[in-house]
Amino acid sequence: MNNPTSQSIDTQTTSASSSASTTHLLNLPPTMARSNLTFQTLTPNRQSNHIDRMTNSNYRRSPSRTIYSDRFIPSRSGSNFALFDISPTKKPSPGTDDPTPNMYTTLLRTALFGPDSAVVPPVTPDKHVGVDGKRLPVTPPTRNIFRYKSETKQSMHSLSPFGFDDALPGVVQTPVKRPRKVAKSPYKVLDAPALQDDFYLNLVDWSSLNMLAVGLGNCVYLWNASSSKVTKLCDLGNEGSDDSVCSVSWAQRGTHLAVGTSNGKLQLWDASRCKRVRTMEGHRLRVGALAWSSTLLSSCSRDKTILHRDIRAQEDFVSKLTGHKSEVCGLKWSYDNRELASGGNDNKLFVWNQHSTHPMLKYTEHTAAVKAIAWSPHVHGLLASGGGTADRCIRFWNTTTNSHLSCVDTGSQVCNLTWSKNVNEIVSTHGYSQNQIIVWRYPTMSKLVTLTGHSFRVLYLAVSPDGQTIVTGAGDETLRFWNVFPSLKSQNTDSELGATSRGRTVIR
Repeated sequence: MNNPTSQSIDTQTTSASSSASTTHLLNLPPTMARSNLTFQTLTPNRQSNHIDRMTNSNYRRSPSRTIYSDRFIPSRSGSNFALFDISPTKKPSPGTDDPTPNMYTTLLRTALFGPDSAVVPPVTPDKHVGVDGKRLPVTPPTRNIFRYKSETKQSMHSLSPFGFDDALPGVVQTPVKRPRKVAKSPYKVLDAPALQDDFYLNLVDWSSLNMLAVGLGNCVYLWNASSSKVTKLCDLGNEGSDDSVCSVSWAQRGTHLAVGTSNGKLQLWDASRCKRVRTMEGHRLRVGALAWSSTLLSSCSRDKTILHRDIRAQEDFVSKLTGHKSEVCGLKWSYDNRELASGGNDNKLFVWNQHSTHPMLKYTEHTAAVKAIAWSPHVHGLLASGGGTADRCIRFWNTTTNSHLSCVDTGSQVCNLTWSKNVNEIVSTHGYSQNQIIVWRYPTMSKLVTLTGHSFRVLYLAVSPDGQTIVTGAGDETLRFWNVFPSLKSQNTDSELGATSRGRTVIR
């Protein structure tokens, strides 16, 4: 007869020996005693329950919560079909076949392969039934369901957070400014008999006191822009010589006018008294251009030199600048009176400082005579120059960094350049072959307007003291007045600048 107690002891002994052998096989740290380890053997029911909890096999999900898989498979139950104005596909009832294809697959096929698949989504009754109950026409789906709604053109005011409510206190809506209009015809034309057609001369200048000086043959005439009164200032032929006027230039302030002659002389006149103040010599050939810098008057000549004259000194000139290899025909002081730019028939553009007798900067990119020169009143060191018939280009330079900024081919000989004092624009006059006048926006150099009317080269250009009007002269013996620039106060105006022509008068 077997002893149950002995059997129980044998079972425990076997279990203990098995546990001891298992414990002996474990790699334990030296601080942990093997006697502290115990092994728990799970019964079948307990072990299966533990596995069921781990695998979540008997878990009942809540009907109110959507369970998403951790695999990369989208759950259609969470898709927002209302975003595309469609309804989700209904699940077929058990035991029936649903002939309708899957809605998502249909729409995806349409989006990828276009409407050629001939698939029209089901029509939602509330969107395609009219008030009277009649069915409205169905619009086919667009080619791309992910496309935004059709764009609508809106003004900039629609972007305002205040909307279109004009009654809001303290809110002033500024209308969009239209491009400035410039009258394409001159508002005044003056006949100027004997106005020479010579590219190298400078015979027109406008004073700060609104007086226009014009050299006609041997004479200089003054036209008062305020009263339209014409005054004869001088006649070089009265002295029994064959001298003629080659250049005129007003002092920056006051009534003094400098007159350069074909015999190389320079005369200084007081226009308020019609009296010659002094005559200065130094050049051997004609004086084609003049430039003022306070009390310093610079003159250039066909003899290739530039002379600085201090009208307070007794000497005819205080310094001579040499460097050009041909006639010097362009001369302009910068607005700060620190730099002098000169252009010559040798296709060179030089920049001089106040004290040096040799050019500080030399630019040789032009391929024709450089008469047109203009300093910007808006940017320090910005210089513009224009070339003759073989060049036709306007070039921009930074004399501070000694760099060439840009070049624009105008298509015609560049005769004159001048910058607007009121806006950042520049005007150029041209000769062969189009004889046009162009107003440019800087720095884009887009054309604001092109003016025509002269039948000869537009060789002469001057700006009114208020900076709004320019006068141009040509070999067709006319002076034409154009309103091209806005005033300092208005800048951009919606009304068209300029007026109709008031007829033609004679300057002498």
